[in-house]
Amino acid sequence: MRAEPADRPESPPAPFGRRLCEVAESRLAGGYRIFTLIDETGPVPAPGQFFMLAASGGWAGEEGRPYLPRAISHARFQEVPDGGMRLDFLIDEVGPGTSRLAAMKPGDQCWVAGPFGSRFSLPRQLNEDAAGAILVGGGIGIAPMAVLRRELVDRGIPSRSLLGFRDQAHSGGVEELFGCDEIRLAFEDGSAGHKGYVTDLLLQLLEGDDSRSAAVYSCGPPAMLEAVRQICLQRDIPVELALESPMACGYGACFGCAVPKAGGGYLRLCIDGPVVRGDGIASAMAGEPAVD
Repeated sequence: MRAEPADRPESPPAPFGRRLCEVAESRLAGGYRIFTLIDETGPVPAPGQFFMLAASGGWAGEEGRPYLPRAISHARFQEVPDGGMRLDFLIDEVGPGTSRLAAMKPGDQCWVAGPFGSRFSLPRQLNEDAAGAILVGGGIGIAPMAVLRRELVDRGIPSRSLLGFRDQAHSGGVEELFGCDEIRLAFEDGSAGHKGYVTDLLLQLLEGDDSRSAAVYSCGPPAMLEAVRQICLQRDIPVELALESPMACGYGACFGCAVPKAGGGYLRLCIDGPVVRGDGIASAMAGEPAVD
């Protein structure tokens, strides 16, 4: 890969400790759920950062409450007139932690810590010859892609979004988070858009583009991220990946989110990531998260 360009912009640091935020809304979005919190005191998050979320209630009863918070990327934020922000999260109910978050109702309270981690670079910081950005999202990994796309639009930087899903039951949030401009869809079962993988669309796009002017960003399942990483490595295209991993604290203390670096040693995704360069890690499969 070519030499690394300028560093990415600074990410806002997370306040120490956690804070209680009120649930403003929770609604279905295709096969997922958009879960909205009102954060009155936290800093504005950057594209690629994430929060640690845990329901404040639910300790009693046979099921109890999942002991550890869940690391969730924000999908959208909006500053509100009387102070604070609305934070939207895209939730897929895959285990006790995410199901508990999805079950919360307006007026409930949620423990929030963050925003944590690094942000995405801008295209010219990732590749000084970049003419724009290619965003590749899969499943709930479309959430950080939506935040990045919004920043690129605000800065007048052209981008194209490629989004992939297993089927209609494992999709949602596209129209609300992306609109419909410069977006191509792939469904593995062929129920909409391209029948196949979202990486098929990436390959088609790169065939018609000069790789010297490309900057690729991606978030999604580990197998998809590794495929995107390999496609870009083979073509000497700079790529940044937002990785997922089991995580307990968000502050770098537990080492539960360590992934191997390309030259040896480890990265802690909560503080060294979750956004990493594709050529800086040994494999995107190393951070495969447990069901939560």
